[in-house]
Amino acid sequence: MTTTPLKIPFNRPTHTRLVDHYVAQALHSGHISGDGDFTRRCQELLSGLLGDASILLTTSGTHALELMALLLDIAPGDEVIVPSFTFSSTVNAFVLRGAKPVFIDIRRDTLNLDERLLEPLITERTRAIVPVHYAGVACEMDPIMEIAGRHGVAVVEDNAHGLFGAYRGQPLGTFGVMAAQSFHETKNFSCGEGGAIVINDPRYIERAEIIREKGTDRRKFFRGLVDKYTWVDIGSSYLPSDLLAAMLLAQLEDREWVWEHRSTVWNRYAEGLADWSRLNNVAMPLVPEHCKTPYHLFHMVMPSAQSRDALIAHLRAAGILAVFHYQPLHLSPYGERIQSAADCPVTEEVSERLIRLPFYTNMDPVDTEAVIESVCAFAVEA
Repeated sequence: MTTTPLKIPFNRPTHTRLVDHYVAQALHSGHISGDGDFTRRCQELLSGLLGDASILLTTSGTHALELMALLLDIAPGDEVIVPSFTFSSTVNAFVLRGAKPVFIDIRRDTLNLDERLLEPLITERTRAIVPVHYAGVACEMDPIMEIAGRHGVAVVEDNAHGLFGAYRGQPLGTFGVMAAQSFHETKNFSCGEGGAIVINDPRYIERAEIIREKGTDRRKFFRGLVDKYTWVDIGSSYLPSDLLAAMLLAQLEDREWVWEHRSTVWNRYAEGLADWSRLNNVAMPLVPEHCKTPYHLFHMVMPSAQSRDALIAHLRAAGILAVFHYQPLHLSPYGERIQSAADCPVTEEVSERLIRLPFYTNMDPVDTEAVIESVCAFAVEA
């Protein structure tokens, strides 16, 4: 059986004008391990853009999530409310500490945690609520924060998709006590593998620095606050190379250019597929008026699993790679082992019907039009 060569991939990492220059600078600086000059500049830039939060770059978004669980002292017997429609990293961070995930269903419109289902899931063992801003579109943070506040439960955001998105004018990642960012190859801003923890509550800053530095007070030593550094707490190695930070900084400095290019592709998809989606009963992405999106991905929800799979195959035959997304965590082999049955019908329904189209910052307009043309050539069977 022959396979049509790919002409349009699903993703290409973002590349901006100063990436090569900054990486070369870092390479020749004599400091390519963690917490070098480029790391410092990334952290300061992000802090200024995110309400002066404390920012620490990490080796991945997964490690940022794990660091948050450590800072919350999550322990066996604790419960963490998390959407079933998310990546395994979101829940693994807490399961690694012995917590039980309590899976919550998603809204049908934004595919975010359904805040209307939240309060009945809170028990005396609930330690955290983890909103995941799907596709960079904000969860309904006002009711989530109000409910969490009344019950004394920490909110920690998984903002892997949402850097520079906003909810009612406030940047995503600045609502909870902490948030995790991802700079994976598939994200708007990428250094291959990387992440950051955003700390909005100053009580966690000093310990975060210690845990991130293998459990030592090394940062205090470099500030001249102690005459030697030593092991003072649990920890791990969460510092990314300064080479990676250099690559990331170049993209963050060109964030307006990135946003403009991604918004152009996203809006062209929305415009070019509007009539086709109406005729074929296909749900298009929704961005509420009070939300600002960073245009992380473009998804559609097909009328059935069969039509979704058929469209993926149709596009693949044209050399275009489109893919599905999250499978329900509560139905996964490990999810079924560690938690009781969850009631997440929307998650189950959406996950088998969702398709993501090719989408990346440097996407050629010719390729965008080719995807639109190929999708519009596909007739959904009644």
